Amino acid sequence: MRIIIAEDDVLLADGLARALRQSGYIVDWVKDGRQADGWLAGQNYDLAILDLGLPGLEGSEILQRLRSRKQRLPVLVLSAREGLEDRVRLLDLGADDYLVKPVALSELEARIRALIRRGRAVPEPELVLGKLVLDTNGKRAWLGDTSLDLSAREWAALEYLATRANRIVSKEQIMETLYSWDDEITPNAVEKFISRLRVKLEPADVVIRTVRGLGYYLEKPGDRG
Repeated sequence: MRIIIAEDDVLLADGLARALRQSGYIVDWVKDGRQADGWLAGQNYDLAILDLGLPGLEGSEILQRLRSRKQRLPVLVLSAREGLEDRVRLLDLGADDYLVKPVALSELEARIRALIRRGRAVPEPELVLGKLVLDTNGKRAWLGDTSLDLSAREWAALEYLATRANRIVSKEQIMETLYSWDDEITPNAVEKFISRLRVKLEPADVVIRTVRGLGYYLEKPGDRG
């Protein structure tokens, strides 16, 4: 899951980005409103966390531009403005949630999970593919009764493939989804992630197929042949 944070408070944004990355999210952070608008226009995200008082371009203007482009990703406004009129105005402009700073991290993460579920229209927080079970809320996976030991990025890659089971995804899509802009992105890194996942999923007979020249797909157990 990839999140963009548009926040010019360095201390707040750095702490939030670190916490979300530890929870398994891929996080991009921008301090300038115009840069945030450009990234939102050119990249795919699962959620945007938007401050209002940004330099360059005000947060409400970013939201209006986002919705005028018919982009439907969930937007959580995180602002120090407590007034009811501000909250109503932003929700009417297309924000999906509004939280007033300071906010408890546990509540913020719960709101993020709820918004992502709603935005992706995933009815259940649990995915079951044969013996493989994914808890998309807790970001945990099991093979039968055995917990699967996954790094944050291995989890993100597995979740991305599992939510698109039997659908081909390209290396470029995986790279865009699993890496923040600060990371070095290479097709070889994607191949290594897929290779490690294949080894870990083998005991459950869950297969990640390669489609030459197109990408990968996770094959639903029972659909083989």
